[in-house]
Amino acid sequence: MSVKDPSYVTIFDTTLRDGEQSPGATMTSQEKMQVAVALGRLGVDVIEAGFAAASPDDLEAVRAIAATVGQRSGKEFTPSGEPPAICSLARASRGDIEKAWAGVKEARRPRIHTFIATSDIHLEHKLRMSRADVLAKVTDMVGFARSLCPDVEFSAEDSGRSDPEYLIQVLEKAILAGATTLNIPDTVGYTTPEEYGALFARLRRDTPGADQVVFSCHCHNDLGLATANSLAAARNGARQIEVAVNGIGERAGNASMEEVVMALQTRQQHFGLRTGVDSSQIMRVSKLVSACTGIQVQPNKAVVGANAFAHEAGIHQDGMLKHHLTYEIMRPEHVGAAKTKLVLGKHSGRHAVKVRLAELGYALNDADLDKAFMRFKALADKKKTITDADLEALVADEIYQPVELWHLLGLQVACGTMGLPTATVRLRGPSGDVVTQAALGTGPVDAVYKAIDEVVQAQCELLEFTVQSITQGIDALGEVTVRVRAAGTGTGAVNPQYETEEPRTLHGHGADTDIIVASAKAYLAALNKLLAQRGEAASDQADGFASHENKKAAAPKGKKPAKTPARVAAEEEGE
Repeated sequence: MSVKDPSYVTIFDTTLRDGEQSPGATMTSQEKMQVAVALGRLGVDVIEAGFAAASPDDLEAVRAIAATVGQRSGKEFTPSGEPPAICSLARASRGDIEKAWAGVKEARRPRIHTFIATSDIHLEHKLRMSRADVLAKVTDMVGFARSLCPDVEFSAEDSGRSDPEYLIQVLEKAILAGATTLNIPDTVGYTTPEEYGALFARLRRDTPGADQVVFSCHCHNDLGLATANSLAAARNGARQIEVAVNGIGERAGNASMEEVVMALQTRQQHFGLRTGVDSSQIMRVSKLVSACTGIQVQPNKAVVGANAFAHEAGIHQDGMLKHHLTYEIMRPEHVGAAKTKLVLGKHSGRHAVKVRLAELGYALNDADLDKAFMRFKALADKKKTITDADLEALVADEIYQPVELWHLLGLQVACGTMGLPTATVRLRGPSGDVVTQAALGTGPVDAVYKAIDEVVQAQCELLEFTVQSITQGIDALGEVTVRVRAAGTGTGAVNPQYETEEPRTLHGHGADTDIIVASAKAYLAALNKLLAQRGEAASDQADGFASHENKKAAAPKGKKPAKTPARVAAEEEGE
């Protein structure tokens, strides 16, 4: 990570901060911790754990990651044996910087990342500040951050559209105030590789004190150029690249971690640069982030897409059979996508499942392994062969789920061309009481969701419902993902760029050979996240069914129930 090694590129991962700003990508504290642990094992150098000033929950999540992932030493935790730096974003204000420091100070290598916009567009329309005001603010706030933390990163937001001469003045002030890393973000994905690379060359040449700091790039993908721009910056002296797993992030996303890392690794002779990332962990981390955020990876996504190592054309298959280099520039095992010859089925034991999960990168404790194995045996009774994709879906569905305030105990539906679709659900509430509720709908999923709404009474809007097959075949697992948005105000977190508070979009996922059951699991997972975010634990719904009955009795007669996600689910496919 040192400036002294000119060939080393620091990988700064912002999946937990900028990546989580993707619509619907909100993660629970538990999920953030799981991703942070995985990023540590992957070998990223810096983990931007969040925006601590966004909400008390965000601050606590940053603090927890700093106190655990940011403290652990040893090869079992990171490839280098040293913990990653733990970073929190902060606007250029004392309050934000103080909260950032409170979040990261327990890490062995804490970092504060503060920013302010420098383009005339932002100065006039967003900040309403003069250039001189911004220069003074940079001096004050970078200096304040450095008084708390020895490692300070300064970002000049919207650098790609800033006046280079003014940008040089800003960066000089940041260096004099104590910044150790200077980030030059292409905030809106506007620049081209030639322009962005030339900007880095100029800033490194003309900024006084440039040789004392690390230059960093942060690229957005609005024009599909984030990876290309990041690599252009690296060729022109950037020695930190800011990335996100699967390229998630604001709008069209960030530079993709897997693309940047594998480009530098595969074309090492061309770039002459290296990273500390263990690329064999990439596929597992990609799938974990997809499971935790609910954002599916497109099949043709570079490096981690389902088709990244698939060959269907006859001439390609012929070439691959003769030699893999004919049509593959990197091997599946280089990114952890190697296939296994171990076949799992109903006669496989706990140890075989444990070994295969370990090979896939899942280090489960005994309790979690027991849960996963029970689901494995249940699935093995329905399927002849259990694939790696099945195992990963089971782990995501059984282990990587929010704390269950409401748990699905049973479900029955009746549907078809005759009569009205009907669903009966049996749920266990926060107090342990069991509630049974029936409802009619336009289809089986709509009926299930209406029955759940009648019990849980969570006011929200269903934004998205998707279902896909995990593997091929009539007995394949079905995976359902839903997104819901909380009704009302005051339930969101502050967006650091837009400085607005909006209700968070939450996701839930479920997997089962019965897609109606998977749909119910996914919806309950999203509602459990919503209730946990609101703080509605047992105190608000401790009476279980009695509370449910009281709410119905208190409703004015003749008044229609509030609009719930079930109304939207009526538009589901095939119903």
